[in-house]
Amino acid sequence: QVQLVESGGGLVQAGGSLRLSCAASGSIFSINDMGWYRQAPGKQRELVATITSGGSTKSADSVKGRFTISRDNAKNTVYLQMNSLKPEDTAVYYCKLTMGNGMDYWGQGTQVTVSS
Repeated sequence: QVQLVESGGGLVQAGGSLRLSCAASGSIFSINDMGWYRQAPGKQRELVATITSGGSTKSADSVKGRFTISRDNAKNTVYLQMNSLKPEDTAVYYCKLTMGNGMDYWGQGTQVTVSS
């Protein structure tokens, strides 16, 4: 079993910053892709940013230039640095890890609220 623990969400004013973390533990042999997704009320879950095991990243157009995804393979942890936050960034943020065997694991979600 693999457990994911997210942290770093909260309430911030527009223009502020937050850093999300997602740490994996348990029966981990190898992790391929790691990523962050978000779901706002009444909307579908959407991709925010992903990073491969080799460090290649991609991100949604709406967050380019503001959000940065990174990972620490030694700690099995993925991060999302969010700068210049906007009210439309308000959502529950989920991390997702794709293991070497192809299985996906999701975090429990952390609330990010950006006030105007």
